[in-house]
Amino acid sequence: MPAKGAKEEQFKYVLRIAETDINGNLNIILGLSKIKGIGYQTALAIVRHLKIDPNKRIGYLSNEEIKQLEDVISDLTKLKLPSWMYNRRKDYETGLDKHLIGADLIFVARRDVEREQKVNSWRGVRHKLGLKVRGQKTHTTGRLGMTIGVKKEKVETSGGSQKQ
Repeated sequence: MPAKGAKEEQFKYVLRIAETDINGNLNIILGLSKIKGIGYQTALAIVRHLKIDPNKRIGYLSNEEIKQLEDVISDLTKLKLPSWMYNRRKDYETGLDKHLIGADLIFVARRDVEREQKVNSWRGVRHKLGLKVRGQKTHTTGRLGMTIGVKKEKVETSGGSQKQ
């Protein structure tokens, strides 16, 4: 149902922002959080920076507002967010704080794992072996393969019936 004063043809049922299809019926915060690398808090910071109503449905955004969103999402360092909000702090190659989204995030994470495996760090070895990397217990969890049950012995009863 269109908002007051809005025409039905202005509503976009599917938007493409940052190479991600987003349902137009979602509100802006939830719609932006569908983009890989952008969570709820980051989406909220983007919307507050652009002074867009966070309760507005993403399908009712104008083309100008969509363009502004794409510009900000392409380089989140323009927002001057605190460094703890970025998903790539002190990048290994450049030493700068970055915020990556989409395929870039996946590519860089995979490259980090490959680098650790190459230098045979503890984390790299754990990755190679397919084991837990961050210090979790492995005695009972993280098992791979089929589960094997315990075989119970049959309990023999005496041959005759017992009278009571």
